[in-house]
Order: sequence, then structure tokens, then C-alpha cells
Amino acid sequence: MAYRAGIVGASGYGGVELVRLLTSHPGIDVEVVAAHGQAGEPVANLFPNLAGDRHFDAIDPDELAALDVVFLATPHGPALDLGAVLHDAGTRVVDLSAAFRLSADGFGTWYHDVHPRPDLAAGDDAAATSTVYGLPELPDPVGGARDAGGATLRDRIREATLVANPGCYPTATLLGLAPLASLIEPGTIVVDAKSGTSGAGRPAKDHLHFSHVHGDLVTYGAPAHRHTGEIERWLPAGLGAITFTPHLVPMSRGLLATCYGKLVDGTSATDVQDALHSAYDHEPFVHVLASGTFPHTKALAGSNGCQLSAVVDDRTGRVTVTSAIDNLGKGAAGQAIQNANLLLGLEETTGLTAIGMYP
Repeated sequence: MAYRAGIVGASGYGGVELVRLLTSHPGIDVEVVAAHGQAGEPVANLFPNLAGDRHFDAIDPDELAALDVVFLATPHGPALDLGAVLHDAGTRVVDLSAAFRLSADGFGTWYHDVHPRPDLAAGDDAAATSTVYGLPELPDPVGGARDAGGATLRDRIREATLVANPGCYPTATLLGLAPLASLIEPGTIVVDAKSGTSGAGRPAKDHLHFSHVHGDLVTYGAPAHRHTGEIERWLPAGLGAITFTPHLVPMSRGLLATCYGKLVDGTSATDVQDALHSAYDHEPFVHVLASGTFPHTKALAGSNGCQLSAVVDDRTGRVTVTSAIDNLGKGAAGQAIQNANLLLGLEETTGLTAIGMYP
């Protein structure tokens, strides 16, 4: 018998990617496809890839609370309210927004608002007992380093009620840098990241018109993009502040993060490769490429995969780590399903693949 799921915010790009992926999931049936502004409208009118007679549902908290799992693909404002309501009802929730990723203090710093439920803010290890940051491959900051035999966050995700699904930029960055934490000098990390336009959401925005983005490349959000705080919070302790600069590139989906850091004296290229392989050789969705071979965003399109590689510059003593994901896959909906599989006791890889559509 399949688990019963609901998607709130199904008319957005993350929400519709959830609908697409869950359509063929053998263990989860989507019973509610809710969208506030499009309630009652045919889904296929907005997304022609989802042919059929399904209509968007209205948002009914009582109906959602009766389900086995609810995915929230809304902005963080609505997610703060509905996520708390569903959590308190005992319903398992995977939230794709930034509502619960930081501590309450961190939320105030980066989102300039008071967090209404500090007990559900995953960034506070002491306060949040039933909320977990949802990057399964990340070493558990409480459980110790992976290379010392410590646990990853997947172990806590299995026992959670509410999972704070990571942002797309933090996912790519953290996967690339976390295994190298003990090898990098604190305060030296620079992240140069580029994302397709779907990362900005579906609502019409002037700067996302085809005639504006075609043939263009632009920086935005520097020097205080909100994802900076999320990356700093979930990097292993002691690495200090980072410089994070995102860019918008003229493609619909895909994300590439190029991360730089000064290596601790005496660190070799072999040390870097050993750390990455130790972290990910057993992981189903993260693939470490040979040093000097760099990941392509197109290779991950439509998948929940991450490809990464690292090179060491002996002249400068710096490491360059390049990490690629699909921002709607491992950066949003795919990772949300990976987390839901863990929450529901399903095999983590169910309904997902690390293999992208190519060419």
C-alpha cells in the first residue's frame, strides 16, 4: 500500500517537479496537488508535460494533516505557518523553503524577521528536536566527523517530523566542501556559483524575460545573499565566514558551484581526493570525478545526482572544488523525495536517479 502525499505550492517550478517525479514513484501516491492562486484550474493548462484531467486543489490544512507526508513548495512565509500546523498535528513534512533551515537568530539575521517557532528552527541543535536539515549526505554536526565513523544527517532525518530541505546553492556548495573541512584554512573559502533561471521561481519577473537573459550573464545578491548564512551554518564548525557570489545564466535549469579555499600546510592533492572518495564512494547520488575532469550541468538535468571534482594548485596552495546539480532535482524536488523516502522508511533511492538526460 502506497503512502499518501500532498504537495502545497504545486504551481511553482519546485512543486511541479515534485508532481512529475512522484507520478512514477512506486511507494507514494499524490492525493492533493494544492496551489492557492490556481485552485480549480487544470494542471495541464499551466504545465503541458502533465497531460490529463487533474486540477489544482485548494489548501485545506485538515485534509493535509490526514496524509502521510506533505511537501511544502511555497515561499518561506506561508511555510512557516502551515509547516508548524502540520508538525503539531503529527504529520510528516518536507519543506522546500527557507522557513526552518536556520536557527531563529540566523533567520532574523538573514531574513530580517522574527521566527515564530524557534523550536522548529533546524539550525539550533539544542532547541529543534523534531526538525532536521535535509541534506542526507552531510556529516551530523552532533555525531562527529564522517572520517571518524560519525553519522550523517540521514540518521536523524529518519526520526524527524519536519525536514528543512536545503537550498540549491547550499546543496552544491556543502557537498563539495564539507568533506574537506579539516583540510581548508578557516576564513579562506570563496564560492562562485551559477544557476539557471528556474531557480528564481515561476512568477513573471522583468529581468527573467527571454530577451533579457538570452546571451547574458549577471551577478546578483552579492555580498549578502541569503544562502550565505545557510552555507556558513551547515559547513562543519570552524571554517569561519565565506564569500558567496551567485550568478544567473541563460538556461532553464542546472547549477554549478566553483569553490576555492586555502589548504592547510602540508595538504596534498592525494589528501583531497581521499577525503572526497571516503565521503561519497558509497553514496548513491554523489559521484566524484577524476581530478582534472569537471562536471557538466547538462549531465545532471532531470536527476537527483551531484557530480563534483577537485584540483589542487601547488603554486598557490589552493583547492578548487566544482560541484554540479540540477537546481530543481538535488537542489529542490529530488532531494525532497529523497528525504521523504527516509521519513517513510522507504529505500532512499526509490523513484529517483543520479543519471541525467543527455544530450
